[in-house]
Amino acid sequence: MIEKNKHFIFKISFFYTTIFFIFIAIPIYFYTNLELENYKNNQDRLLIEHAQKIQRAIYDFSSSKSNTFNFPKSFKFEATLISKEKENIYKTRNININKNSKLSIKIELAKNRLNAKYLKVEKQLSYEEIYLKILVLILCIGLFVFISIYLIIKASIEPYKKANEYLDAFFNDAMHELKTPLGVIQLNLEILDEKQANTKEINRSINAVKNLFLVYEDIEYLIKQKSVKYNKEEVDFSYILKQRIDQFESLSVTKNLKFILNIKDNINIYINRTHLQRIIDNTISNAIKYSYKDTNITITLKSDDKNNTIFSVHNFSNPIKDTKTVFNRYYKENHIKGGFGIGLNIVENICKLNNIKIKLSSTKEIGTSFTYTFLTNT
Repeated sequence: MIEKNKHFIFKISFFYTTIFFIFIAIPIYFYTNLELENYKNNQDRLLIEHAQKIQRAIYDFSSSKSNTFNFPKSFKFEATLISKEKENIYKTRNININKNSKLSIKIELAKNRLNAKYLKVEKQLSYEEIYLKILVLILCIGLFVFISIYLIIKASIEPYKKANEYLDAFFNDAMHELKTPLGVIQLNLEILDEKQANTKEINRSINAVKNLFLVYEDIEYLIKQKSVKYNKEEVDFSYILKQRIDQFESLSVTKNLKFILNIKDNINIYINRTHLQRIIDNTISNAIKYSYKDTNITITLKSDDKNNTIFSVHNFSNPIKDTKTVFNRYYKENHIKGGFGIGLNIVENICKLNNIKIKLSSTKEIGTSFTYTFLTNT
C-alpha cells in the first residue's frame, strides 16, 4: 500500500512538473536564442580583437628595423596573410575548423614589409557549451520543481492518509463488533422460528438479518480487499450456488417469487471462494429486490462448447435504463429499494480481476439478465 502511494505521488509530481515545463517552454526558447546570440557576438568580438592584434604586430614590424617578424598565434584562431595576387603568404595551422560552423573576418592591410594585402582570421563556432549550460539549467530547475511538488503533495495528503487509516481501523473494529451480535440475532430467530413456525413477524426479522448480512459482507470485502490476498482454488460451483440459493429462499417468499433452477452438477472452476460468493449473492439479491411480485427468477449454471462456465440470473422487473452506469459505485436507479449502490461495483471489479465477462441485457418485454462467462484459461 505504501509503495502504491509513493508511486501515485511520483506520477502526480511528474505530471505537474511536465505541465510546468510546458508553460515555461516559450521563455526557455527565447532565453536559449538570447544566449546563442550573446555567445556569437562575444566570439565576433574576440575574432576582431585577435585580428587587430595581428594587424598591430604587422604595422609595428613595418616601422621597425628588425628582420624577424613574430606572428601572434593562438590555438583558438587560424590566421592567413594573403598577397595582392591572392596568394597565401603565411597561414597558421593550429586548429581544424569546420567550414559549416565558423566565424571569419577579412581585413585589407596598409602597405607593409610583409607585402601582405589582406589578413583573414577564422575561428571555430561551437554552441555545445551553450546547449550544455541550458540543459544543466533545465535539469536543475526540473529537479527542484519535482522535489518541491513531491514534498508538497506528500505533506498535503499526510492528514488525509492518517484520517483514512483511522477510518479503516474504525470500520474494521465496527465490522468485527457487528458480526457477533448479528449472528446471535439470526441464531435466536431461527430457534424461535422452529418453536413458532410460520410466524410472520419472525420471518420478517430473519429476512431483515439476512439482508444485513449481505450488506455486512459487501462492506467487509471493500475494507479487506486492499490488505487481504484472495488466493484462488478449485471450487465446486454447483454446490456453492445451491447453498447460496437456499439462503435466499426465505427472502423470495415475501414477494411470492419462484426460483427456476437449471444447474448442472459437478461444475468446478478455479477462483477464490469469497469472490464467487460476492458474485452469486449480489446478483441473486438484486434479482429478488427488483423483481415484480408473483414472478419467476431463473438461475442457470452450465458449460458451453468451449468448456467455459456460464452463470446467469434472469428476472422480470423494470428495465435498467443505463446498463453501463449501473456498475458505478454508489449508483442506484431506484432509491426506494434501499442499499448503498456498491454490490454491482464489487462484482465488476471481481470480474476484472478474474477475467470474467459480464453481459447485461434489460428490456421491458424480455426482462433483465445478468450473464457471467468464466473463461477456461482463468
